[in-house]
Amino acid sequence: MLNWSRPDNPFVPGVPLTDTYRQPGVVLTDRRFTVPLDHDDPSGETIELYAREVVARDKADQDLPWLLYLQGGPGFGANRFVGKPAWLGRALEDHRVLLLDQRGTGSSTPANRQTLPLRGGPAEQAGHLTRFRSDSIVRDCEAIRPQVTGGAPWTVLGQSFGGFCTVTYLSTAPEGLDTALITGGLPSLDAHADDVYRAAYPRVERKVAAHYARYPQDVERARRIADHLLTHDVVLPNGYRFTVEAFQSLGRMLGSGEGSHRLHFLLEDAFVPTPAGPALSDAFQEEAQGLLSFAGHPLYALVHEAIYAQDARPTAWSAERVRAEFPQFDAAKALSGDEPVLFTGETIHPWMFDCDPALRPLRETAELLAARTDWTPLYDPARLAANEVPVAAAVYHDDMYVDTAHSLATARAIRGLRTWVTDEFEHDGVRTGGPRVLDRLLALARDEA
Repeated sequence: MLNWSRPDNPFVPGVPLTDTYRQPGVVLTDRRFTVPLDHDDPSGETIELYAREVVARDKADQDLPWLLYLQGGPGFGANRFVGKPAWLGRALEDHRVLLLDQRGTGSSTPANRQTLPLRGGPAEQAGHLTRFRSDSIVRDCEAIRPQVTGGAPWTVLGQSFGGFCTVTYLSTAPEGLDTALITGGLPSLDAHADDVYRAAYPRVERKVAAHYARYPQDVERARRIADHLLTHDVVLPNGYRFTVEAFQSLGRMLGSGEGSHRLHFLLEDAFVPTPAGPALSDAFQEEAQGLLSFAGHPLYALVHEAIYAQDARPTAWSAERVRAEFPQFDAAKALSGDEPVLFTGETIHPWMFDCDPALRPLRETAELLAARTDWTPLYDPARLAANEVPVAAAVYHDDMYVDTAHSLATARAIRGLRTWVTDEFEHDGVRTGGPRVLDRLLALARDEA
């Protein structure tokens, strides 16, 4: 087998391969780190973390402070940028940036249906996955920071779940932080998952109402698709069992800046005529399966509710249980009358582990995680109340994914935190807003605004 890192690689005779390369305006370096799987057992098993270092090409030789980016999720690797889009260009004006693939994601040691059986059965897999929450991620960051910065504290930018991790960072290792910047990711410090979802379903209903107000033709289109799925057994090309609940879950798109428009375009050509009658088109099914599949981010489904678990109370499929308190989300009931079919949001349900081929082998593992009663706290209110790290947070008004009231309560609980509450952006404002969001947060953190 060819070793691509060898200097005698025949594809580039006499030229050693390097982990540093260029894109328009930037210099990139691939970096890999070894960290303990369990930080309480530093001499035990290790895993690998991958991160991409980015620096502006005209500053590549300068000694710049570091900014660590923590991606949203859980379960997503860091953005694969080309050049300096979104917030990155602003960050590169005065920082080197480290785009970290959090443990189990991206190019870091994976955790998915293919690799988890190496741990043993479902019980062993579930135990393994308890180490993939924000507390372990923060300890990873602290383990690699000396290798990156030489020991100096760094600025952390946390988007969504990355913001949750940042609040854990402020709770457990503030000495590692020069500045903390949070976008759409101020979690409740003490809410159980049930509290999170009881607050979420009404927000989702408002987002769906706003979508139908913008695109009233989608009311009938969604009803027609839902009726078809209730009366037909539809399996998507990748083997995903396409149920009406799965269709409704496409509403998670409504939490992003362009999501309503993308959902509209998805619905407008859902059906084609066939000899057997109208059927969901191949194009619609292809796009739907890409939106529904967890193949690229299974940790999102496995540990999503666990990010809200901090005591002996199990999550117990919280989103599914709480949904029953909101009967207006029952598609069959809506179709029996004249009500619109409501989409749902960023929620994980047990049926997903039956429908999705990427999740089916992990159903029992997910059940064990949902029943777990030994979760440990992720935040330290006393330490946050005494915080001395400059912190700024963008709170998106009526954010579909993170409750605004929960975020503002946490903002008041973190000493010195400055908030920017805005309805100009949805949850992905740090991406769609270009440099403006990061620029505003840096100004707030530096007391320049």
